[in-house]
Amino acid sequence: MAKKADLIIINANVYTVDEAIPTAEAVAVRGSRICFVGSSAEAQSWRGSQTRVVDGAGCTLLPGFIDSHLHLLLGSLEMSDIQLYAVATLPELTAAVQAYAAANPQLTWLQGSGLRYGIPADEPLSWQHLDRIEGERPLVLTAYDGHTMWANSAALKKAGLLSNESLSSDNRLVVKGADGQMSGELREAAMGLVTAYIPEPDDHEKRAALRRGLAYLASLGVTSVQNMDGDAAQAALYAALEDLGELTLRVYVPYSVTPATTVEMLATEAVALRDHFNSEMVRGGSVKFFMDGVLESYTAVMLNGYPDQPENFGKPNYSTEHFAALATAADSLGLQIFVHACGDGAVRRVLDGYETAQRGNGRRDSRHRVEHIEVIHADDLPRFAGLGVIASMQPLHAPLNAGQEDVWRERVQQADWDRSFAWRTLREAGAVLAFGSDWSVASPDPIAGIYAALNRQPWGAGHEAQAQTMAEAIASYTRDAAYAEFQEAVKGQIKVGLWADLVLLTADIFSVPPEDLLDVRVALTICNGRVVYERA
Repeated sequence: MAKKADLIIINANVYTVDEAIPTAEAVAVRGSRICFVGSSAEAQSWRGSQTRVVDGAGCTLLPGFIDSHLHLLLGSLEMSDIQLYAVATLPELTAAVQAYAAANPQLTWLQGSGLRYGIPADEPLSWQHLDRIEGERPLVLTAYDGHTMWANSAALKKAGLLSNESLSSDNRLVVKGADGQMSGELREAAMGLVTAYIPEPDDHEKRAALRRGLAYLASLGVTSVQNMDGDAAQAALYAALEDLGELTLRVYVPYSVTPATTVEMLATEAVALRDHFNSEMVRGGSVKFFMDGVLESYTAVMLNGYPDQPENFGKPNYSTEHFAALATAADSLGLQIFVHACGDGAVRRVLDGYETAQRGNGRRDSRHRVEHIEVIHADDLPRFAGLGVIASMQPLHAPLNAGQEDVWRERVQQADWDRSFAWRTLREAGAVLAFGSDWSVASPDPIAGIYAALNRQPWGAGHEAQAQTMAEAIASYTRDAAYAEFQEAVKGQIKVGLWADLVLLTADIFSVPPEDLLDVRVALTICNGRVVYERA
């Protein structure tokens, strides 16, 4: 007797992202794999006494969403912080912090996440402002992009930073006020001067946070993430949840590289992470660099400097020679390389390093990546296709239109707007685009990302429209995202034999007007053949 399916979804508008069979009505799942794609009538032959049948009711069924750039542990931990994403004024900030402080008297440190730049509007945020909000316990607030932190005096005292005498002459990322004294604002690596004193959560707390984060991501239809920080200890947390049957998405974990990382460390630690973690749910095999910071804090590396700071080009974390040497070593070890590069100067330096590695090691299917690419020089556009480099980008990072209040557009010349978040331009130049969120920097909701990709408007008359089509956006969250991690043979499409990672929506997403996409939600999420979320 033929084996029957464990789950069948019928009467759905199935969009497979498989060019051979782009649409269908039904999908059947047996174990962890897709065993049938076709019509609802034909699907009945897979039905047995124990088969669960779900009526798709004409809604869209897609491959499970793949987030190509996400910080799983950090985002999960920050869910317990003071949530500041919606805060727009100093009174709102005061209310949010004080309400959280009152509700959490047991905490020795108060931490907030998601703060936008420009609060208050008339002067820089300082430790004096924060002391008026919370004057007893140490308080640290992190910008939504994770590249700037503001601390009150209690936090600065804990770190021994309140007096200028405590700083070395190299602490250029510790911002001084107009009076030349410590302001309480710290950028990039300087944030570590304070965070080093914040109690580290133990493994029990990390696992509890991950369970919350995993449940949240499952409710958004995310079945795979390409993590953007990691080490063996973090991978072990995910593997432990896998062993318990509690890991509800697949995780690709990189080895985090710093300027202090040596070639020997790549050959031992990064390779060991790849060799030890190689299950269907938790994998190593990549390394992650940061070439620069972000435009909002003037730390992205630019070719032309900043409009209001023309002498500031940003400072790269690696010299041309240093990065090329490490990239060549990682490439020779068969490791995939991810590099954070926001400014056009950083993007060029990364591409130069990949070109050096290719000359030294010979060309192979390396699929190295550049993460973010917020600005790119026209000369570098064809180099992505030429070098086989993936463009990993985040739709929710881009200002949606000229009317959206966002400091980002003030950081680049208007002449560079056409090459800012240049999704369409890069795609037309032959680059493969993989989309993600950068959670906790932005919402990890792929539907919100698709909304941004479809609805983006030019920032001025005559400027390039970088908006995507529905098919392009979905492919960048599924098939092309799988390709970006060497997994296109097992996921990213609805195809017989591939892993059963699926998401059923609450509407036919192709029939919904683009401006109404945010009304669409997830009805059912399936990862590895298992239902991991079901809308009540």
